[in-house]
Amino acid sequence: MKKLKGYQKKYLKGLAHKLKPYVFVGQKGLTESLIKSISDALEKHELIKVKFLDFKEKEMKEEISSEIEIIAECELAGIIGHIATFYKQNKDPKKRVIIVPERNED
Repeated sequence: MKKLKGYQKKYLKGLAHKLKPYVFVGQKGLTESLIKSISDALEKHELIKVKFLDFKEKEMKEEISSEIEIIAECELAGIIGHIATFYKQNKDPKKRVIIVPERNED
């Protein structure tokens, strides 16, 4: 997957605005079942929100988000407060629901 550009992240964050978090990261941090939940949600929805329940420090949320990106092979669109937005394009073109713009048309 290619790295998302700024305008693409902005587009995805706009789409995610109305979404509710699918996955919640608690005290245990990243667990095998949490990663499976994230991967399953990304496969089904392509764009998901993950809520951090027990992490107050921004650095911890960024660190966990980076690990999620690597393990789940997805892209972080952004972190706002305690919510991180992730995107992973479906491998099957017929199942893709989100078309990310290739260039900024503003």
